[in-house]
Amino acid sequence: MTNTKNTSESQNSRNSPKKQEEARADSRPSPMQVLRDARLQLAELTGMAAETVSSFEQTEDGWSLEVEVLELARVPDTMSLMASYEVELDSDGQLTGYRRLRRYERGRADTGKR
Repeated sequence: MTNTKNTSESQNSRNSPKKQEEARADSRPSPMQVLRDARLQLAELTGMAAETVSSFEQTEDGWSLEVEVLELARVPDTMSLMASYEVELDSDGQLTGYRRLRRYERGRADTGKR
C-alpha cells in the first residue's frame, strides 16, 4: 500500500508542472481583452483618449502595441494633434511601459518617416 501511494505521489509531482502551465495558459487574457485593457491602462496613465490600435503583436515577454492617441483637440477636427505610442504589456496583459513614437496632425498624410 505504501508503494502505491509513493508511486501515485511521484506521478502527481511529475504532472503538476505541466498542469500548472496549462492552468496559467487558461488564465491568460485573450488578445481582444489585451487590446481593451491596454487602451484603458494607457488612457488612465496619460489622461488622453486612446482612439485606435494600429499594430498589435505577441512577443516573447507579452504583447507590443502601437496605439493612436488624441493629444490635443482642435477645431476643425482635422487639425487635432495625434500621437502614436508604443505600449508594452506582460503576458498577463498588464502595462509595463510606453513611449511616444511621433506626433502628427490628424488631417496630415503619413510620410512614412519616424
